[in-house]
Amino acid sequence: MKKALIAMSGGVDSSVAALLMKEKGYDCIGATMKLFDSEDIGAESGCCSLADVEDARRVAMSMDIPYYVFNFSDRFKQDVIGRFILAYENGQTPNPCIDCNRYLKFDKLLLRARELDCDCIVTGHYARIEPDKNGRMLLKKAADLSKDQSYVLYHLTPEQLKKVVFPLGGMTKSEVRAVAERHGFVNAKKRDSQDICFVPDGKYADFITLYTGKTYPEGDMLDTCGNVIGRHKGIIRYTVGQRRGLGVAAGHPLYVRDVNALDNTVTLSDNSGLYSAGLIARDINLISTDEISSPIRVKVKARYRQTEQPAVAVQTEKDAIKIIFDEPQRALTKGQSAVIYDGDTVIGGGRIDEIIPADAERSAY
Repeated sequence: MKKALIAMSGGVDSSVAALLMKEKGYDCIGATMKLFDSEDIGAESGCCSLADVEDARRVAMSMDIPYYVFNFSDRFKQDVIGRFILAYENGQTPNPCIDCNRYLKFDKLLLRARELDCDCIVTGHYARIEPDKNGRMLLKKAADLSKDQSYVLYHLTPEQLKKVVFPLGGMTKSEVRAVAERHGFVNAKKRDSQDICFVPDGKYADFITLYTGKTYPEGDMLDTCGNVIGRHKGIIRYTVGQRRGLGVAAGHPLYVRDVNALDNTVTLSDNSGLYSAGLIARDINLISTDEISSPIRVKVKARYRQTEQPAVAVQTEKDAIKIIFDEPQRALTKGQSAVIYDGDTVIGGGRIDEIIPADAERSAY
């Protein structure tokens, strides 16, 4: 009998994923990753709370499967919270869910699965895994595009995908809840978490100052000509495209165009100044191919909630991809990830490291 380690968050998705694997005949083990204590982050959070652990435990007991809590808090502190803070301190806007998947769920937990002689790890992500004609494992969008999470999974490698199962990839959210209700799961109607787990109130700058104990100095706000037009309250409080809380009076709306950690400045512009021709992504991972040796037509998501945009992509270095969009894109942001698609297949992606100005030569070379 095959053995599966189920990542159980206490939510309905991972609970139904566990049930589906058990129904397929797998010998299942439920596990919750303990990533932090609420008192460590100065707030009560749903994720990692005692209530979540208890929900996961009760669902596991109802299915008669063993259940464990694994403490990965040191790794989470280093590779998720640490990277989150460092990005903001460098004028970038990170996506910590991508780092959590990369360093915790599909690294640390996968290693634990091997130690337990499990054949695979299972999560409640909405995405699909399918082989291509040569047997290479591909990451694909979920059937329910409104819930698709392939964007935050782009760092998975073909080798890792051989050891991962996403049972919900072909289901809708309503179907998942219906399964949970039929089986009497305590979390069948539990709402989805919308926030970063360790910043449940969404106040990122307040979290960073509390967690680090640092104060971040004020600095100049500039217009696009370099003229000082105001003062900012510390660069960690600003992100590209932001309009609220700027404290600068003008006869028209102003937005954050650039956050410069080197000279501690924030540059503002009108809306037209937010558009860029493309980007360069680094720290890349390719799934469906080993390299992008020549320019290819693709679609790209430059942030999680963005609709994919048509573009041309080419690998300019071993660890760099240049992307030129068909149409200028608004508020491309360093620290976010650009994920490249061919239809419903994830080609790969990387962290946005450079922004190509709107007036640059529109070439992928």
